[in-house]
Amino acid sequence: MTAISIRNLSKSFGKKRALDNVSLDIQRGEMVALIGASGSGKSTLIRHICGLEIGQAGQSTVEVLGSSIQHGGRLATKARDMRRNIGVVFQQFNLVGRLSVLSNVLLGNLGRIPVWRGTLGWFTAEEKKAARAALARVGIPEVAWQRASTLSGGQQQRAAIARTLVQRSNILLADEPIASLDPSSARRIMEILAAVNREENITCVVSLHQVEYARRYCPRTVALRDGRIVFDGPSSELTNPMLVELYGANSEELILPEALPQPAKPKRVAEPERVPAFA
Repeated sequence: MTAISIRNLSKSFGKKRALDNVSLDIQRGEMVALIGASGSGKSTLIRHICGLEIGQAGQSTVEVLGSSIQHGGRLATKARDMRRNIGVVFQQFNLVGRLSVLSNVLLGNLGRIPVWRGTLGWFTAEEKKAARAALARVGIPEVAWQRASTLSGGQQQRAAIARTLVQRSNILLADEPIASLDPSSARRIMEILAAVNREENITCVVSLHQVEYARRYCPRTVALRDGRIVFDGPSSELTNPMLVELYGANSEELILPEALPQPAKPKRVAEPERVPAFA
């Protein structure tokens, strides 16, 4: 079944064409990477899927789980309710630094509880139990009572993922979730996203600069250039020659590890020829 269906979606910011007649289907349970050089339209596409941006007037449609979230440049009347089923993880983590990690994770309930409870920060024992379980799911149960501002970048991103799990969304959109993390933390975040997709059948769409992570963790990759889809297929088919063909000079942003220059071997310096001494 189709989780996300996009038809004829275009968006401009001034003279910049961010999305140019994009059409795309993503099936339920898929894990899909969005790749592209800076400014290719990855983040803009994600923001349209979750209803944070509206496409230009015309015949464009964005459907999520069979229901329209926007059509012809207008948000659907039920768009706000539909966002409950869409969890979004951003590069900036978007945690409230002065609150505990557990309190931040509990905020994932806001779309499903009365406004007055959210305003007062009143959560049930069952909701707190689910939040602690989500923190355990992402591997950081021990930081539940720490202030969010004291966490490392990788831990903050894990807490943000735990918040989406509490939200009980069927779709998880991750916009450059590892861009500001060290390689070890980046691998851990991608492993968590892949496990959530595999074990809980949550549809995951992850925008990435690092193509090696797309190949390792996402069976399917959609590549954008200048707001258009230029590749949609198995991630295993991504190669450096293909990236150079698709992106030209910008392919350096998306380079795969095998293309990294190898350190030059030190040249052996010939020993000076020994001249026999004369008696």
